[in-house]
Amino acid sequence: MDGNGRWATARGLTKIAGHKEGVKSAREIVRVSGEIGVKYLTLYTFSTENFRRSRLEVDALMTLLVTTIGKEVRNLHENNVRLSVIGRLDKIAGTTRRALESAVCKLEQNTGRHLVLAIAYGSRQEILDAVNSLTSTAKSEITEEQLSAALYTSKIPDPDLINRTSGEMRLSNFLLWQAAYAELVVTSTLWPDFRREQFLQAIEEYSGRERRYGARTP
Repeated sequence: MDGNGRWATARGLTKIAGHKEGVKSAREIVRVSGEIGVKYLTLYTFSTENFRRSRLEVDALMTLLVTTIGKEVRNLHENNVRLSVIGRLDKIAGTTRRALESAVCKLEQNTGRHLVLAIAYGSRQEILDAVNSLTSTAKSEITEEQLSAALYTSKIPDPDLINRTSGEMRLSNFLLWQAAYAELVVTSTLWPDFRREQFLQAIEEYSGRERRYGARTP
């Protein structure tokens, strides 16, 4: 979900104003994903690299995250949404971490679509964590299946489609292992302007592609 800052700068607003508008996009995409039957939706909310931003912006983002979760958890529960959080949560301040853990707990029995928030997340760090956990116990060569099972996403299917907003042509340390055969759709639209229409356009583009997973068609 990229482009909040640029969206705000173009309008003479603060970056946090851009992040607040980005929350509206997230809310709409979660709703629309449920309407069209998407079973798993992962939002790249805050990367490990984002900690390099100014302390003021990081603190504002964490406050916004806590506020948003508090407002949305009831609606998510009423819509039978399950919530998971992936990332190095030990790097997050206690207040934010407790809010996330509380929301996950409240929604863990739901059986509808699965919303995943990637927070303090970095795919390289995830892979390192998985390898370190396996090498401390493995007695033989590590398999792909074992590594996949050791990732933060062990209970979540690999993504079919990755949407990248703001025209950036890179994955930015997002689900590098899991995205091996994901379809990529890149749009120049900044995240605060990425709403129902843009999401459905991405889904339509995805649905027209042929997924061969490296195999040739007859």
